[in-house]
Amino acid sequence: MADKPSVLFVCVHNAGRSQMAAGLLRHLAGDRIEIRSAGTEPADAVNPVAIAAMAEIGIDIAAATPTICTADATRSSDVVIATGCGDACPYFPGVSYRDWKLADPAGQPLATVRAIRDDIATRVRALVAELLPTSTPS
Repeated sequence: MADKPSVLFVCVHNAGRSQMAAGLLRHLAGDRIEIRSAGTEPADAVNPVAIAAMAEIGIDIAAATPTICTADATRSSDVVIATGCGDACPYFPGVSYRDWKLADPAGQPLATVRAIRDDIATRVRALVAELLPTSTPS
């Protein structure tokens, strides 16, 4: 892993789970970690309920745009976290892969998306502690 670790969050549509995870990691780690998110079949826009749930905790993901998961983005990441794409993520030796089994926020009410957000936040805090062991996530 380089001086600055890189993380790629991947889900199918890159409109909910992966965007929330990237926003949370960016909020907690700032520029100390290179952060990307992508989808295997990107949607046209980020889920507005995910945007609302993140705004409640002071994190703005409204400007995020779903993007396609590329082999280059995957290959150049230290850690690739699948947040709901199953086996569709490309595999490259030397990259650490994680599978976070998260509920899909698509079509869910805000209360359900809040619970998904909070689950992601717990996982992201643990990831920060792992990748930046000298810092303390808030």
